[in-house]
Amino acid sequence: MLAATSYPLLEVFWTMLIFFAFVVWIWILFTVIADLFRRDDISGWGKVGWIAFVILMPYLGVFVYLIAQHRGMTERALARQQAMQTEMADYVRSVASDGDAAAQIAKAKTLLEEGTINEAEFDRIKTKALAA
Repeated sequence: MLAATSYPLLEVFWTMLIFFAFVVWIWILFTVIADLFRRDDISGWGKVGWIAFVILMPYLGVFVYLIAQHRGMTERALARQQAMQTEMADYVRSVASDGDAAAQIAKAKTLLEEGTINEAEFDRIKTKALAA
């Protein structure tokens, strides 16, 4: 009972708030540092300057970077996302099966000759391939 009176509920909430604010700040710090290292529009000395500013004045450095570079961060993130989406679409196209109707009918004919499918299934595949 003594422990409950020495650490009241409001102090627990305050401690939780401080902890989660610190976690959010760490997340923003990693985002800023990752953006700095991915940039190709500033020199290495510029990156060193920003890193030094963020290390020497942690909260102020992160917030100044966010204020000064918010538009660039957004543009770089969108460009990365579009590049990844394009790469994924190219990969899917490269591994996707051939959509050629003749190839589908030939494959179905081979399956029919092997006895894997019957005549009705072959006709259904042929109709579907020709309709597409």
